[in-house]
Formats: sequence, C-alpha cells, structure tokens
Amino acid sequence: MGKIPLYLKPLYSNDMAIKISDSNTPRWIIFLIDLCICFGSLMLAYQLRFNFRVPESEIHLWKLAIPTLLITRAVSYLISRIYQGIIRYTSTKDALRVFYTITAGSIFMMAANFVSFKIAGLYLIPFSVLIIDYFASVFSITAFRILVKTIYQELKNPTRTKQEIIIYGAGESGLITKRALDRDAVTRFKVVAFIDDDKAKTGKTVEGIRIFHTSELEDLLRANDVSNLIISIQNFSAASHQDVIELCLSKDIHVLNVPPVTNWINGELSFKQIKNIRIEDLLERDPIKLDLDLIRNQLAGKTILVSGGAGSIGSEIARQIIAFNPGKLIILDQAESALYELELELNERFRWKNFETVVADIRQYERMERVFAYFKPEVVFHAAAYKHVPIMESNPSEAILTNVHGTKISPILP
Repeated sequence: MGKIPLYLKPLYSNDMAIKISDSNTPRWIIFLIDLCICFGSLMLAYQLRFNFRVPESEIHLWKLAIPTLLITRAVSYLISRIYQGIIRYTSTKDALRVFYTITAGSIFMMAANFVSFKIAGLYLIPFSVLIIDYFASVFSITAFRILVKTIYQELKNPTRTKQEIIIYGAGESGLITKRALDRDAVTRFKVVAFIDDDKAKTGKTVEGIRIFHTSELEDLLRANDVSNLIISIQNFSAASHQDVIELCLSKDIHVLNVPPVTNWINGELSFKQIKNIRIEDLLERDPIKLDLDLIRNQLAGKTILVSGGAGSIGSEIARQIIAFNPGKLIILDQAESALYELELELNERFRWKNFETVVADIRQYERMERVFAYFKPEVVFHAAAYKHVPIMESNPSEAILTNVHGTKISPILP
C-alpha cells in the first residue's frame, strides 16, 4: 500500500491513550463543601463590613443568623441541585446555575430581614453584610469548581506534555472549538494561537490567546512546535482550504476540520466531532455518489472485458467489477508479468474464479478481432493507454498508436 497522506492519519495513536477514572466525588461531600464555603463567605462579610471588629450585638445574633442563612443556602442547593454536577467538567452553564442559586438565596434572606425587622425591630443580618456575602459566595463557589477542574486537567495532562495546536478562525466557531478542547480532559493539546483573515482582529486576544493574521501563519508554524491545525471556519473557500493544507503538509502538521454547525450535537461541539481532513473536503464540488443499484443492473451476469487490465487503473476497475457479480470477466493486457500478478491476487484475495486473463496488444486488429469473436463481451472498460505525459511527449508515435489507433479498433469490431 502507498503511504497514507498525513492529513488522513488519526489524530492520535494508541500510545497516546489515557485512562481516566470514572469515579466521582460523592455528592454529599460537594454539598458540605459548598455549605462550608457559604459559612466562610458570611464570616468574611462580617469582618469586612465591620473592619475586622464585629460588635458584640452582631455576634449575639449569630446563633440565629448563621443557621438561618445556612439552611436557606442548603434548601436552594437542594432545589437547584448544583452539587450534583461533575466538578471537573464545570462549564459556563454550571457557573450560571451557581449565580441563580446564590441570588435566590440572598433575595430570600433580604426578605427574612424585613420580616425580622417588622417583628423584633432589628435586622437578622445587616444588608451590607448580605451584599458582601452574596458576592463572596458567588465568587468562592465558582472559583472552587474552576480550581478543581484546572487541577484535575493538569494532573491528567500536564501542560509540559501537551502538544501545541493552532485554530484557524477566530470567530464564534473558533472560540467554541477552543472551549471544546478545554472541556475535554482527555485531549493533550494546548491552543497557542488563533489565525484569522480579518485584519481588525489581528493582535487582539480571545480568552488569553492571541489572534494572528493569515499572512503570519507560515512564520507562526516555523517559530512554534505546532503539531496540529484545526480549521474552524464555516464558510471557507476551496482555494484557501487547499493552500492551508499544502502549507501544513510541507511542515509535517496534522490538519483537522470542524464539522458544520448543523452537525453539532444539541448545538454543542464535542472534541470527538473534530475530524481529520478527508479527500472529499478538498474538492471544489460535492462528491459524486454512485448509483450502485444501476451499476449492478448493468454489470451483473454480463461478460465484461477490461483492456489494460493489469495497469493501475484497469486493475482497480477489475477489482471493483467483481463486487457486482459479472457473468465473466476478461482481463486483457500486453504485460504478462503484471497480468500474472493480478491473477494471483484475484485468486487469493477474492477467491473468485470466474475470470480469464488474456495477453494481447490492443493495437493488433487481428488479435483483438479473435478476442472479441471468442468471448463476445457485452461491456468493455477501455483502460489500455499510455498515461505518463512527459515520457510520451518524447515518444509521440507510440502514444498515437496505442491511445488513438488502439482505441479506434474496439468500437468497429463486431
């Protein structure tokens, strides 16, 4: 087999596989940690509000104020279930849930404050303390989750072992691609730069990653040890696509592609959806899909002749014809060694015997006439021709004899 193009190779091999434990921290532990954080935030709020000298009158109310606030937080946690999320996969949605949960609890505490003032003539917790506690709780709980996620990812994939990667496209799709990489703890990649053809974005940063102009791509690849480049542009011209791929191939860099937004799962991009570039992606048109049923109706049970059958094109035609169960397959070529090798391959690989090899020169009218008269082929695949243009330009007479005269013979045979 020929060498597989770099852009068709897998993103990472088996030796890069990482085993990640599926065990998660018990939910009740997360619940207790969140309550401890809220308690700490409340104590901090009191200290900041009273300049680290809390009055005895306020401390006297703690035996009622602290349980009330912790119970309020606990009930809001149970309702929103923010403690049930897997912390190492914390996302923006999880941060929003924390925000809504703490906000709801703080609003309830403010309402309880009004009730306390109406009944007892004093506030259970000063409003200034509640406000400080609100911001401290939101920040602390969110920061705790991000810290755990960061530590987990660093332990599983240390930064020093990560491969550098560039994202081509600094728009919304590019940003989502980066977040998909960050979210997937299995990946061993670190985004070092964005590339975009919009000059207005050049020099700016997206989540701490600098944006470079398209014209700087080659210099960027030369200056960094980049292993992969992800194309994350939804509307990318075929010409630009080809230029980027050729540049990356010359630098021994893998090229990957982000699927169209319509193919994203539930509107979200997963790392597993980022695939290697396919040959079809390089076409300036949609790939042609063969009507296999129509081909089968045309070939099944027929006597088929393939001229030039031992060549690179003819031999592949012969291999594919076998799948359509022809009545008989005649493989014709003047190169007897190549023809013999193909005969051995078909016998060993396909275990298919209903074919015959014929040594003949398509330029010989009498020989071709006998072949057609004997086999009476119903379908002919004419693949006998000289194809290497530079050589045949120096030997035009042979090219004409085979490609023109040889082609002309078959149609006039009975």
